[in-house]
Amino acid sequence: MQEKCLPDRFRMRTTMLPMMRLLAGVCAVFVIVVCWHTIAVVAQTQDVVLVGAADIAACGLGVSNPFAEATATLLDSIPGKVFVAGDLAYPNGTETEFGRCYDTTWGRHRSRTTPAPGIHDFIAPNAQGYFNYFGPLAGDPTKGYYSYNYGAWHVVVVNDICTSAAGVKGCTATSPEGQWLQADLAANPTFCTVAICHQQLYTSESIDLTTSMRPFWQILYNAGADLVINGHAHNYERFAPQDPNGNLDLTKGLREFIVGTGGETLENFTNILPNSEIRNSSTYGVLKLTLHATTYDWQFIPVAGQTFTDSGTQACH
Repeated sequence: MQEKCLPDRFRMRTTMLPMMRLLAGVCAVFVIVVCWHTIAVVAQTQDVVLVGAADIAACGLGVSNPFAEATATLLDSIPGKVFVAGDLAYPNGTETEFGRCYDTTWGRHRSRTTPAPGIHDFIAPNAQGYFNYFGPLAGDPTKGYYSYNYGAWHVVVVNDICTSAAGVKGCTATSPEGQWLQADLAANPTFCTVAICHQQLYTSESIDLTTSMRPFWQILYNAGADLVINGHAHNYERFAPQDPNGNLDLTKGLREFIVGTGGETLENFTNILPNSEIRNSSTYGVLKLTLHATTYDWQFIPVAGQTFTDSGTQACH
């Protein structure tokens, strides 16, 4: 009896074999998709670090600014991406100055740097020194602005040199960059967003007070962005969340950090604005942001021998 049944069983196994292989393949694809989805979710929710400053490197006769070296040394022990918010090589942003002044200090972190250009970087025609030095890291040299996702955050790097240089046609909502900024934020509706650019909208240093950034602030505010990081004023200042008109807004306001403490000469405050929460004009250092899925921590880290610091935690909108 058993011998007679063997051929039938063999035929059944032979018939089912392709189906079993198909099911095995489907299961394998399902497992791969689930695994990749899990990896993507973890990547988007893990904590990441963004650290940096602005107004960094000036030197003469091949001798680096000691304060630029001191702030660069802080970066040596801090992981994550490095931001630089403009005015990186003084006085004119030439290729020679980038090589002599910036590269010998902050340049050792170039591969992990996301740069934004400043006024001094554009003194060289079309910011050639800046764009040649950073290459693809600085985005399209005809624009100077770009964005990327980092952990759970969206990071926007703005070119706020509002002239015809590098294709920028004014910092307005209808300019090419203004239209790009609106489209970029709409296409990346992350819970937390930070913008990095050189010039600030608000500062307690009257000489550097400017209104040219208000249209871009309005775009960021409308999109629910959380932070703006600037330089330009050579000091450290943290503002409470504000709307584009300078009104305290704890619900939707942008918190502004000015970190012009990268190594160039520091400058005093002259007119304390209403929503300025903390200021320092005598300490070089860097701002470290730890970016969580729905919150962020900030810490101002001073160079060796100086003691001022600032820290806190804030939820995203």
